[in-house]
Amino acid sequence: MPTATLPDTHCAQCSLPVAADSLVALAEGDRVCQDCVTELSFCDGCATPARTTSYTVANTALCGGCSAGWYRCERCDLFTGEIVAIIDGPDVCGSCAREFERCDDCGAYARHTETVQSGDDVCSTCRHEDYHYCEDCYTLVPLDDQHCESCYDEDRGHELVHDYSYTPTPLFHGHGPLFLGMELELITPYSRYNDAVVLAVAELGDLGYLKEDGSIHPTGYELVTHPMSWEYARTRFPWQLLNKLRLLGCRTDTTVGIHVHVSRAGFDSPAHVYRWLKFVYRNESQVTTLARRRSHDWAEFSAHARSRACEYAKGSRHGWGRYQAINVNPAHTFELRVFASSLHPRQVKAALAFAAASVEYTRTLTAAQVARQRGWEWSAFTAWLTTRPDYADLLTELEVLACAC
Repeated sequence: MPTATLPDTHCAQCSLPVAADSLVALAEGDRVCQDCVTELSFCDGCATPARTTSYTVANTALCGGCSAGWYRCERCDLFTGEIVAIIDGPDVCGSCAREFERCDDCGAYARHTETVQSGDDVCSTCRHEDYHYCEDCYTLVPLDDQHCESCYDEDRGHELVHDYSYTPTPLFHGHGPLFLGMELELITPYSRYNDAVVLAVAELGDLGYLKEDGSIHPTGYELVTHPMSWEYARTRFPWQLLNKLRLLGCRTDTTVGIHVHVSRAGFDSPAHVYRWLKFVYRNESQVTTLARRRSHDWAEFSAHARSRACEYAKGSRHGWGRYQAINVNPAHTFELRVFASSLHPRQVKAALAFAAASVEYTRTLTAAQVARQRGWEWSAFTAWLTTRPDYADLLTELEVLACAC
């Protein structure tokens, strides 16, 4: 008589006797019958049935083993592979993190942010480490500043900085006929504005003065010189002032420039003016390289202005506005507006030197030189510069900028 096959174990779920080879192992280690398996969930990670699974932010279910090392979002209660710590708040998944505000300084998410002077919103950590209240109001400002912009405008000393329209009687320095006047725009830190004003006024003496300029942001001024010969500017301007201003935290950027006024009396004739205007406009690429900027807003190389060079040479001052590469509006000067501002002496010297050198180069330029020796071309000008040691700073700057030929 054959021996009957007897069940040798039981289902861990329903406790009914089941043959061992028909049991299914669960993720937790228990084994259950085929009927009970159909009532359980399967892990999307290992494809194993499990009594308990955890749902993830990716809309999957994981068993305990597969979810090890995952994190539970304290906001949506789903599991996630990466957790985002909210400053002053819970640890959440990436999706829930987007419901919180983000700090504009450190980039972290935060339960609460505060708005600072610049308009940025910062977390409590950045707020306490990098900002404090303006001494006169409740605006949050950087720790280095004592006042916000509004209160500082009221507090800072304006008595040494003239109104933008201020035009004193010119004091000529050096020997003509050509004189140069420089307007150098610079940005100052709020907290060092008064220091930068006092320093510049003391160093300039009777050579220059300071003016307000509403285009300079957030705060700063325009350093203006009285007319100087190139020789006087090269040897007598207080060039160390630029380095001292930089050490105070003053700076320049693409929003500020250097304007060089060239005296009309420094030209020999209308023909000389015409040659100079044509030379500058014909070499736009090299001039803008030397200037370290190309500004369509403040110093445009306008085709209309270029085409009227002959009229301007004869004294016309009616053109396309003052925001041209060469502004012809002033009665006694031509204003070369192309240069980016700088607090590096060589770059500023190069701007003044180009103004002077271009006038001197075109002073004796003849029609024969233009026709036979390519006198309009930049290479002819730079070759001429190599024989004039007074323009060494200009030549050095051209070599640094790779436009010396």
